[in-house]
Amino acid sequence: MLPQSMTYIDHGKGGGPEVLVPASGPLPVPKSDEVLIRVLAAGVNRPDVAQREGTYPPPPGASPLCGLEVAGEVVALGPDAARWQIGDRVCALANGGGYAEYCAAPAAQCLPWPAGYDAIRAAALPETYFTVWANLFGHGRLAPGESMLVHGGTSGIGVTAIQLAKAFGAKTYATAGSADKVAECLRFGADAAFDYKTQDWVAELQAVTQKRGVDVVLDMVGAPYFAKNLRCLAMDGRLVQIAFLQGSLAEKVELRHIMMRRLTVTGSTMRPRTTAQKAAIAAELEARVWPILAEGRAGPHIHTVFPLAEAAAAHALMESSAHVGKIMLKVAD
Repeated sequence: MLPQSMTYIDHGKGGGPEVLVPASGPLPVPKSDEVLIRVLAAGVNRPDVAQREGTYPPPPGASPLCGLEVAGEVVALGPDAARWQIGDRVCALANGGGYAEYCAAPAAQCLPWPAGYDAIRAAALPETYFTVWANLFGHGRLAPGESMLVHGGTSGIGVTAIQLAKAFGAKTYATAGSADKVAECLRFGADAAFDYKTQDWVAELQAVTQKRGVDVVLDMVGAPYFAKNLRCLAMDGRLVQIAFLQGSLAEKVELRHIMMRRLTVTGSTMRPRTTAQKAAIAAELEARVWPILAEGRAGPHIHTVFPLAEAAAAHALMESSAHVGKIMLKVAD
């Protein structure tokens, strides 16, 4: 018997982290192709911060609540929710609503917990792994024997990119904001890492690649790095833009670099994709990446776990950029 109401985190009309407060309301009703999940854990991600601030509204039909990744137990099924059964333990890329005791998610965007994983580790997977797989290996076409540079190497995205690139046979480079974070990048498997606050990372990358550059750059910084990223790319290189934390308007870009080295500039967002598109990513992850997770060759690094009621503190930590890896919310045992 499901309860009549649940606790969720409300962000009201938006603002700073302090607007995130517990509230009570009805359980979501799963649509025909969705499952209802009793949430045990949820991940905290940069898009959640943007949604709270009012700069990243949910798409039409999605839950207005923050939270894009959860892990828990299936407790109800829509009539067209294939594969899953009541009691299955799943992690899900949700379209919203993860900061709550119950979350509805498309069945096709759910995956089983990898072997040996608990709820916290399982909930740390969907947002970063869907994003990295679709962008680094999909749009970026990173192949074995190639090389890549990821900015923010100790973020959830950065750690995932380093580990998966390494697991699939690519050289990996990263930038980070302190000597300690550079050391963490190396521990996660980067072949070299650079402190963007104290080093000329473009020159350092050119030195370690013998002026060749890298095949793929995965960037979240945006405008200030755009021209520099182009300079870091090898012939036929690909720049993949997945965020613009420091601005979206790039100026004074030398187009000659793109033309002479046949560069590709691309990028994407995950949330507006259709369920069918996300389902295709989920299937590839389960077939090609979940075995790597089960073998321990990659996996999330959990920085801190907060109770659901302390979502405001989790967002404050996210905004500080003092964390390494994932910030998580524990919802239930």
